[in-house]
Amino acid sequence: MRLDPLPPGTQIPLTDDAAGPPAGAPSKDDALKQVDELTKRIDRLQEALYAEGKRALLVVLQGRDTAGKDGAIRKVFGPLNPQGLIVTSFKAPTTVELAHDYLWRVHQALPPNGAVGIFNRSHYEDVLVVRVHELVPESVWRPRYEQINLFERILTENGVTILKFLLHISRKEQLERLRARLDDPAKYWKFSEGDLVERDKWDAYTAAYEEALARTSTPAAPWWVIPADKKYLRDLLVAQVVAETLERMDPKYPGPPKELEDLRRRLA
Repeated sequence: MRLDPLPPGTQIPLTDDAAGPPAGAPSKDDALKQVDELTKRIDRLQEALYAEGKRALLVVLQGRDTAGKDGAIRKVFGPLNPQGLIVTSFKAPTTVELAHDYLWRVHQALPPNGAVGIFNRSHYEDVLVVRVHELVPESVWRPRYEQINLFERILTENGVTILKFLLHISRKEQLERLRARLDDPAKYWKFSEGDLVERDKWDAYTAAYEEALARTSTPAAPWWVIPADKKYLRDLLVAQVVAETLERMDPKYPGPPKELEDLRRRLA
């Protein structure tokens, strides 16, 4: 089972059916075994990337409430060495952040060379939430598609590989997960009345996501639409893309020090 990145300019309908298991999806047991093997591959490649210290990988996770951004981070990236992993969660901008352009806080959070950076939500909030809630006029948010494309192009031309994942969940599955948060005392803290406000704007968010995907999936920084109704398939598909991307990056461990033989003699 493999997914392809979204071709540039392609607008796909984010239907509830598209959030379910794709054709050829493995069983839950098989998927969990594959995720385990993939995370081991990712771990080995991350170590080489960290040791090389010349490039970075940025993983952008977007999705509606309960789509599983936290879960994907925990399952796919949890086993990695935390020294080379940076996770940033973008909430409502602070007063300081609002005093700058909307990409300022994003630039501050980019992973340095050698690191894997994960954005839990991202700069795309400024063409999603901002659009749906009409926080700024359309004349302000609409040019941001091209601004974001240029921003990401700068990053990719300077050693940052970008993977963008939309975790696509159906309306029915989201409802079940929201209810589960109210049925489990260990999940009370995850529930917010704001989730219900956002759910009421389901169609507006669907339109915003569909246009954002079509306008900002580029050859250098493509979007991957991940069916997220089944958590184990969500994790498998994300892990596959991350592992294959790191393998294409092919990070190399640094060579031996010039004084290798002398150092060996001194340690004999």
